[in-house]
Amino acid sequence: MRQMRQIFCAAVMALMCVLPTMAKGGEGLKFNKKNKFKIVQFTDVHWVYGNPASDEAGQCMAEVLDAEKPDLVVFTGDVIFAKPAREGLDKALEATIKRKIPFVVTWGNHDDEQDMNRKELTEYVQTKAGNLNTTAEGVSGVCNFVLPVKSADGTRDAALLYMFDSNSYSTVKEIRGYGWIKNDQIDWYNRTSKQYTEANEGKPLPALAFFHIPLPEYHDAVANENAFFVGTRKERACSPQINSGMGNAMKKAGDVMGVFVGHDHVNDYVTEWQGIMLGYGRYTGGETVYNGLPYGNGARVIEITEGSRSIKTWIRVKGGKVLNEVDYPADKQNHG
Repeated sequence: MRQMRQIFCAAVMALMCVLPTMAKGGEGLKFNKKNKFKIVQFTDVHWVYGNPASDEAGQCMAEVLDAEKPDLVVFTGDVIFAKPAREGLDKALEATIKRKIPFVVTWGNHDDEQDMNRKELTEYVQTKAGNLNTTAEGVSGVCNFVLPVKSADGTRDAALLYMFDSNSYSTVKEIRGYGWIKNDQIDWYNRTSKQYTEANEGKPLPALAFFHIPLPEYHDAVANENAFFVGTRKERACSPQINSGMGNAMKKAGDVMGVFVGHDHVNDYVTEWQGIMLGYGRYTGGETVYNGLPYGNGARVIEITEGSRSIKTWIRVKGGKVLNEVDYPADKQNHG
């Protein structure tokens, strides 16, 4: 009897070691009574503390949040652009925290160029009310985690939101340019995706992924003259020169139906690669760094529906205008 109890306790402990890494941080996220879940993506806020130009970003974020009333806010990198980092983050996050909206932050290539490194930045935002950031231990980067979204009745995981650290710059001497999602991060994703798929009777859960630097697949998508494409493209995707295989891993796992990044301030389009929506957020910052999209700064809004592998998304800009509404993949059939 004692031996059986020891075996049972060991099994429970093993299970506990797995499940918290899958679900930690996502408590409370669920589809609403209409089976909808809405995300506002702010990207490239580039807050410069003490610079009045940043106030425009704050006003924009407040206006978007009041209009959309999202279930979650995702900041996809380059939130701050000057010292002091803490005070800059306080101001950049203020509109979201004030409205008591859950939020997460993935870092860009400029956030840790100030007076705090990525680990310190993460630990600081984790002290903020409503923040859901965690990190996969032993994996490159500090913002690799997954948030499950519960069904409307709260009984099961119905969707997944992956956050990745796309790192900053290449650390390989012979390769110039931006960093990439590394092999151990992809391995973590493969393991995590597999766990959720197995728990869902072998069927991949609908998932979205968020990070800062676009995948090389963004080039492949727009190179196809017949590609589904909605939005503005005013610069080449500033992707890493290395394709580490993140896109292929997502395609193989079959859960991710949309990827959303920032980094390129004058791109806000959505397109498609291998059945996966590839999208940019809308430049959110003020006049602290280059920009120039029509109608000014704003945010991308993303809405998913429980039980459906579909994405509704649109851009909301300062002043209330809504642009480029897309219902994917339904709109793809009418494209071109």
